Amino acid sequence: MSNRIAEVTRNTSETQITVKLNLDGTGKTNFDTGVPFLEHMMDQIGRHGLIDLDVVCKGDLHIDDHHTVEDIGITIGQAFDEAVGDKKGIRRYGHAYVPLDEALSRVVVDFSGRPTCMHSVDYRRARIGGFDVDLFDEFFHGFVNHARLTLHIDNIRGKNAHHIAETIFKAFGRALRMALENDERSVGVIPSTKGSL
Repeated sequence: MSNRIAEVTRNTSETQITVKLNLDGTGKTNFDTGVPFLEHMMDQIGRHGLIDLDVVCKGDLHIDDHHTVEDIGITIGQAFDEAVGDKKGIRRYGHAYVPLDEALSRVVVDFSGRPTCMHSVDYRRARIGGFDVDLFDEFFHGFVNHARLTLHIDNIRGKNAHHIAETIFKAFGRALRMALENDERSVGVIPSTKGSL
C-alpha cells in the first residue's frame, strides 16, 4: 500500500478546520479545538488505532459546541476517505470489544462505501463535565457520511458516562485499525465481489 496520509481543510461560516492524518502512524495526536473532552476522545482513536491525528479547529463555541463537534467529524471523515484511497488490500471489516471497569462497548466498521451509522448508547446523564453527550451522535454521523463507511456502535453495559464514552472511542480506534490493516492474502485486491467499494 502507498502512503496513506491526508490533509483536509474545511472552512464554513461556523468553523475553520484542518485535519492531518496518517493511517499507518504510531498514535501520535495533537488537538486545538476548544472542546477538551472531544480531544480526549479523539486521542483514544489515535492511540488505539495507531493513527497519527492532528486537528485544529476555530469554531463558534460562543454559541455552543454543536457545529464544532459535527464539523470535526465531517472533516476527519473526509481525510479518512482521501487517505484510504481505492481500498485495495485492506481487510475492510473491523470490530472491537473494549471494557473500562463496569462499562463494555462493541464497535464494528465496514469500509463499504455505503454510509450507515447505528449508534445505540444510553447515557445516564446529559453531560460529561461540560460536554453534551448528544454531540457524539453528530460526530459519528458526520464522520460516517464523509468517510463512506458502515458503523455500528453498541454500549453493552455501563453506568459511568465517562467510562461508556471512553470504551466507545477506544473500540472505534481498534476497529478502524483492524479494518484498515493490510491483508497479506489479498494484496492489490479490492475486498468486494463487485470489484469496487
